[in-house]
Amino acid sequence: MKIYSYLFAVCSVLALASCEKLDRDFVTTIGRNEIEQSFGNVQSLLNAIYADLPDGTLYIGGAAMMDAATDEAEFTAETNAVQSFNSGSWNAVSNPDFVWDRYYRGIRKVNQFLLSTGKVNLDPWKLDPNPSAQTVYQTNLAAIKRWAYEARFLRAFMYFELVKRYGGVPLLNQALEVDADFSKTQRNTLDDCIKFIVSECDSAALQLPLNATTLPYVAATDLGRVTKLSALALKSRVLLYAASELFNNPSWAAGYAKPEYISLPAGDRNARWKAASDAAKAVIDAAPLPTLGAYKALFNTFNNAEIIFTRRNGASNQFERINSPIGFPQGQSGNTPSQNLVDAYEVKVNATTAVKFDWNDPVMAANPYANRDPRLEMTIVRNDATFGTPSRKVQLYTSGLDGKPITNASKTGYYLRKYQIESLNLNNNNTGVHSWIIFRYPEIYLNYAEALNEWSPGNPDIKTFYDRVRSRTGVTMPGLPTGLSQAEVREAIRNEKRVEFAFEDHRFWDVRRWMQGATYFGAPLRGVDITRDATSGAFTYTPNTVEQRTFDPKMYLYPIPQNDLNISPLIVQNPLW
Repeated sequence: MKIYSYLFAVCSVLALASCEKLDRDFVTTIGRNEIEQSFGNVQSLLNAIYADLPDGTLYIGGAAMMDAATDEAEFTAETNAVQSFNSGSWNAVSNPDFVWDRYYRGIRKVNQFLLSTGKVNLDPWKLDPNPSAQTVYQTNLAAIKRWAYEARFLRAFMYFELVKRYGGVPLLNQALEVDADFSKTQRNTLDDCIKFIVSECDSAALQLPLNATTLPYVAATDLGRVTKLSALALKSRVLLYAASELFNNPSWAAGYAKPEYISLPAGDRNARWKAASDAAKAVIDAAPLPTLGAYKALFNTFNNAEIIFTRRNGASNQFERINSPIGFPQGQSGNTPSQNLVDAYEVKVNATTAVKFDWNDPVMAANPYANRDPRLEMTIVRNDATFGTPSRKVQLYTSGLDGKPITNASKTGYYLRKYQIESLNLNNNNTGVHSWIIFRYPEIYLNYAEALNEWSPGNPDIKTFYDRVRSRTGVTMPGLPTGLSQAEVREAIRNEKRVEFAFEDHRFWDVRRWMQGATYFGAPLRGVDITRDATSGAFTYTPNTVEQRTFDPKMYLYPIPQNDLNISPLIVQNPLW
């Protein structure tokens, strides 16, 4: 798709009727000037920008999550486009996560919106001496100012979504005309892009209300608005990526002629890690820290003190239909967790000690789900676990109600529990509200711990905030052991992030920024075979290989879409594509 394909198109005003499509989400029968003079209509334009925020629950092909393109999961349907990531059969023409056009369309919306905010006609209130009218005028004036910073944050967010996929991208921050010449468009350097995004976060953080409780709104739907904490959280994530290996080590790119597009200038890595830790600490210090409550319930709400920024979706049951076990009414298997992920959940020995799960330990192998990190049961449906409405025990063993050889049964031996509203009876078409969390406090805690460990190993805050993630209500896993080396602490933090954020679209990017793609994404995806003794009913669990995955160095970044290379010969393709 072409960048210019998503510029705002304006229809001619006709004598009896007119139409104007300022974006794909806001269509009206009045003219452009009338839209921009209306307080309510301009607010609707902002809402349309919010609609471009990602929803990772039904992401690829309306069904697969990005985690099915990692070592976390396998998507059951072979025909879903997500499988291209795993087989290596994606390129500049065919990319399952084809967001270049989507985010440039959103950026275009923001640029036009920022012009529109200066044209809203507030004279009906401004010129009315009535005190109530003056109050409305001041309220609306403040709202317009706030909207501009919300939009600038959303633009910065969209740019980072592009940067983490492509590296440096064109920064188009003016409302260009439909017939603008894009043939000379070039990519900005990665450094340019990072600095721009951080600057926009800083500006938004200075102007926006602290959090949802301080927003000058009253409706429940306003809880999804951008806040100061949202801007600080994005800055934390951006600077963590900027300090990480991928954006500081272009060695994978085999002598790429334009390293400034994929890597930051040589510099003090400790300074970058410190900037990342400082950014995370700014979020931590900005407001009283919330108590981390129940883990499972977190993903079916939008109003939780742990959540910093979320996309709230309407009531539905599509996620449940796609991901419920195959033997349940209308279940389609969907995104099925891997044994690779299951093995990452530790075994709790006692209140102070947890150890890695080990299939070579006969006690663990005989009862592989005993004493595991409680988040395993809250995230993953295993054999013989109770699930659903009406509820029953899931039969993932061979010839069970939910296991092989049933067509479309899980290939991994697991089903997904996270996000599912298990109280929904799909036969009755019950629905519920789902939320896609973009930022929440545990990410900030682990960002802080990760960055601190790189430039200030042994800092006591590393353990404090690592432990805070593991001590939430209903989890209470042992804290970070003392006496670990810097490398051991690094691996502990990485594993904690893997477990805490399973199926939240972190793994795909974390492994890349750590430059561990070949290790994790080029390795076999594993599952488990389960047999049941007909006499005793005992289960035997045997790990297996589900499929061999492919990861080449070029996959650290996405290829620039071929159509845009055709438009502007000055846009340079990413390495090895």
